[in-house]
Amino acid sequence: MDTKLTMSGKEQRKILFRLITYTKPHLKMIVFAFILLLLATLGDIYGPILVKVFIDDYLTPKHFPYQPLLNLAILYIFIQVFKAVVSYYQLYKFQEIAVKIIQQLRIDVFSKIQSLGMRYFDKTPAGSIVSRVTNDTEAINDMFVNVLVTFIQGVFLIIGIFIAMFALNVKLALFCLCILPLLMYIMHLYRKYSSSFYEDLRERLSQLNAKLSETLQGMAIVQVFRQEERIKKEFEKINEKHFMAGMKNIKIDGLLLRPAIDLVYVFALIIILSYFGISSFQNTIEIGVLYAFVNYLDRFFEPVNQMMFRLSMFQQAIVAASRIFQIIDEKEVAPVQKKLNNINIDKGEIEFRNVSFSYDGKRDVLKNISFKALPGQTVALVGHTGSGKSSIINLIMRFYEFERGDILIDGHSIKDYSIKELRAKLGLVLQDPFLFYGTIKDNIRLHNQSLSDDEIDASARFVQAHTFIDKLNDCMEHKVVERGSTFSSGQRQLIAFARTIVTDPKILILDEATANIDTETEEAIQEALKQMRKGRTTIAIAHRLSTIQDADLILVLHQGEIVEQGNHQELIALNGLYHKMFLLQNGYKETAEQMR
Repeated sequence: MDTKLTMSGKEQRKILFRLITYTKPHLKMIVFAFILLLLATLGDIYGPILVKVFIDDYLTPKHFPYQPLLNLAILYIFIQVFKAVVSYYQLYKFQEIAVKIIQQLRIDVFSKIQSLGMRYFDKTPAGSIVSRVTNDTEAINDMFVNVLVTFIQGVFLIIGIFIAMFALNVKLALFCLCILPLLMYIMHLYRKYSSSFYEDLRERLSQLNAKLSETLQGMAIVQVFRQEERIKKEFEKINEKHFMAGMKNIKIDGLLLRPAIDLVYVFALIIILSYFGISSFQNTIEIGVLYAFVNYLDRFFEPVNQMMFRLSMFQQAIVAASRIFQIIDEKEVAPVQKKLNNINIDKGEIEFRNVSFSYDGKRDVLKNISFKALPGQTVALVGHTGSGKSSIINLIMRFYEFERGDILIDGHSIKDYSIKELRAKLGLVLQDPFLFYGTIKDNIRLHNQSLSDDEIDASARFVQAHTFIDKLNDCMEHKVVERGSTFSSGQRQLIAFARTIVTDPKILILDEATANIDTETEEAIQEALKQMRKGRTTIAIAHRLSTIQDADLILVLHQGEIVEQGNHQELIALNGLYHKMFLLQNGYKETAEQMR
């Protein structure tokens, strides 16, 4: 996922053209802004000409007619005021266009993130993704607001200045024209060397965000295991690399931005003054022309300086855009569904047929898994950590794509159903439930406006969540802070149960859903689970065997394979792996050791 540290000029141009395609919906506004920009540039060009006329035609000959001078002054003031007003509106329009483009770009990248498969999130730190959606898009915003406007305005101004220079003195204008290749070469050098530095800087910033996000989310673990010093050193190490990358940028900015351009400016000014000085020995020079040339030279180098300064923003924006487009172009998308017409999940029968699966494409975590869960049955998955229980759940929920074997629901491949149908008919409750900022009612409804308040309240009562909700001051309107940290683990789990049950799923998937609930709460919820499972196919992962003893079918997994299957009594009678697990959990450690 890291951006490579060197981008060619061709790659940069490709990224720039791709960014420019985002301007298509705003062409009319852009044309209007360009017209305003052209008018403002004409005001910049015409001002020195009026001053030149005043110096050569009135000041030098000491001729001061009232009305012509008044007209000249009024025209000059009008041009300056008009230029200020037009400059404001053209800048406002360009800013508006830039903000709309960034708004659309953020929507595009966030929408793509929503469609990415779980494999992408397995290998990409959350902080890095956040950095791309926030910091990188802001860098592109700076490019549209400052860089493109400055470059376009600078080009307009330089063209206008050269036209005025040629009108005043062809020889000097040709000399100034020869300066352009030198300036372009300096720009080329800056772009060439700063590109890799800015790519390194953005990557270090992304790493800083990733480390910060990880530390904040795991702050309790950091403090409990006294990892503060280690985390601090790791952060300092990344921060030091970010500092070094920043210093490289500062050095090249300090060398090739203002100093180099100022040197060329001074050299050009010396040539112009020398030309007029030598010419004065032979011919009378016009002071107004000298003023206009020096003024135009200053105005010529000012946009050049601005463009050079904006080059740093441009480089940052190109690097940022390449990182954003990496996400938009990411191929690791969520599993694709065929979406066959008129296929709905009515019964909830699940069948695995010789399913094998690997996360990395090298080592299989599931090997030829085959079983069937009939409508209304409860199938429990047990086994040691890493045996493949969660992988089976991930495949049923279509979080990952599988290539070998097939999973059928009601006789149709799971790939034939639309994601909308699967999500509507499959209810999932995880071991560590996630609550969003808002209210308890919001967390149960999850913006499903078809659900009434009565249905939400009924679902909470169904899973026994009302026992603590009714004691809160605001009841269902009680505020939930980030991740529901003010609730106990059991309370968060009960809210997650209510969230699942309110949608009335045909298939219920429980990923160790009662692990974080205390014994007293578990007794109440087990009764609710029995009611929930009626008429629904239930797939339950369990570490505590006491919670699934009434399951219709128990699958014992070991290293990705089903090694035993049957109900509780049948598995106990086998005296196999399930029997050993049962003895260990019930305190018969010595007996279990003897059976090994």
